[in-house]
Amino acid sequence: MSKYLILCVDDERDVLDSVTHDLASLEEHFIIEAAESVAEAREVLAEANADGNKLALILCDHIMPEDLGVDFLIELNGKGDCANARKILLTGQAGLEDTVQAVNHNSLDYFIAKPWEGENLKHIVVEQLTTYMIKHDSNLMQWVSILDAERVMKAISDNRLSFSDC
Repeated sequence: MSKYLILCVDDERDVLDSVTHDLASLEEHFIIEAAESVAEAREVLAEANADGNKLALILCDHIMPEDLGVDFLIELNGKGDCANARKILLTGQAGLEDTVQAVNHNSLDYFIAKPWEGENLKHIVVEQLTTYMIKHDSNLMQWVSILDAERVMKAISDNRLSFSDC
């Protein structure tokens, strides 16, 4: 199975620990990394890229000491494979203007307000990862038991139909 990265960025270690705990069941199939700053997130992404791992999804806080999460998501939108990643803003402090800016730059796929409910967070992440895999992985069958099986099977069926039209 290809290696895909889920990156969680928040300046509060407790938040990162909670998020990674909520997503622990995905760890068998995804690399889950936590970064306490945008600078650290850039380092994680550089290492992942060097190892041939692709960023599939990023959960990012907005208000951090040195950088704004929305600005980082917009930055990622212009960077090669990172542009394809699903981007989730997980914050209690992003204002409407910041969120609209991210949406308008096509740099935000989902917004989750803090505090969140663990099962809901996992459900949203699975849905976003399903969308990513359908668009970017040619071997969809491997994801049937992990992601949204109904959507993955429909995509497989749709792909077969489009090939039979040739």
